[in-house]
Amino acid sequence: MTHKLLFAVTTFLFAACHNNNDADSTTASTVIVPATMNYTVTNIYPHDSTSFLEGLEWHDGFLYEGSGDPDYTGKSKLAKVDLVTGKDIQKINLAKEYFGEGITVLNNKIYELTYKEGKCFVYDFKTFNKLKEFNYDGEGWGMTNDGQYLIMDNKTDKLVYRDPNTFDIVKQVGVSDNNGPLSEINELEYVDGFIYANVYTRDIIVKIDPKTGSVVAKADLSKIWNTAGQTENDRADVLNGIAYDATQKRFFITGKNWSKLFEVKFN
Repeated sequence: MTHKLLFAVTTFLFAACHNNNDADSTTASTVIVPATMNYTVTNIYPHDSTSFLEGLEWHDGFLYEGSGDPDYTGKSKLAKVDLVTGKDIQKINLAKEYFGEGITVLNNKIYELTYKEGKCFVYDFKTFNKLKEFNYDGEGWGMTNDGQYLIMDNKTDKLVYRDPNTFDIVKQVGVSDNNGPLSEINELEYVDGFIYANVYTRDIIVKIDPKTGSVVAKADLSKIWNTAGQTENDRADVLNGIAYDATQKRFFITGKNWSKLFEVKFN
């Protein structure tokens, strides 16, 4: 009886170990290796090189920019920008104590984050009059929306979904690629059910499935300044601007203090 019991226990333990190994291999096999997103530059426009860009949107035929001010001298702004000239045609400046960050347009309102000040400002879309402000914990980086919720990031690997009426957190989604959690995702743009994001200090844009947080594709934009004889000396700082024109199916890409804005189609 003792021998039979020992055999049964040994058999059970072996089966359990074998099943665990199978589970591990199944998990590993589901890791998604991001596809390569190629791109074509279809146009190049001037961009205000004094704009320390943090947020970029395309809405009703115009660009909207949120910019920061590392020196806190009152240069952070929200601006409506003419695409062809790169000039501000409407703007407001934030108070000196605020560093402007990501923006998004939802329900005829513009939402603008701040870097470390824990404030989200809400403006009337047409007049730029401030309607309200929300408080939040942690840093504010990029922001977009899916038509229902605001979606922001905060230096980590997390996408934070917030109620646009209360700014309460609805849920958080961790972003990862085949190398693990992907932190420092920054400027965000929601397009056809996916979120496009740049990664801070890296010349890449990733395409994220927000349902799972998986990076499904990645574009290397390190050579974008070589397009049409552009000089990389004009880029000044990191890539940090993504906007999408749903009508003409085109992206706009720029960065902090860049003198050019690139019209791009991914393929």
